[in-house]
Amino acid sequence: MKAKDMREKSPEDLRELEKSLARDAFQAKLKNFTNRLDDTSQIRKLHRDLARVKTLLVELHRPSRTGKQPKPPAPSKPAVASKAKAVTAAAKSSPKVGASAKKPAAKTKTAKSAKSEAGK
Repeated sequence: MKAKDMREKSPEDLRELEKSLARDAFQAKLKNFTNRLDDTSQIRKLHRDLARVKTLLVELHRPSRTGKQPKPPAPSKPAVASKAKAVTAAAKSSPKVGASAKKPAAKTKTAKSAKSEAGK
């Protein structure tokens, strides 16, 4: 299928086409593995069509360089924004690591180092 034909389809149709092409590509691989596929070039064609569909779906959601506005994405959840604010506020209220950090404890001698010192 040509990309020109795919551009005329709606995003919902493209998603359905993506699913069907992925399923067909999997079936073709399986048939090829079991030596039941006559036209092995079908696998490559399906993968290329699938890549075209995925590319078009990405283009629909990415801002273009020509100045056209893309379709707005689905509204985000407001809970995520408030959670980010809570994390930022907690980070600001926590004490600085360097200011109140304790000094590390003195190293103790291990059995190996004790033996080496005893042998000297």
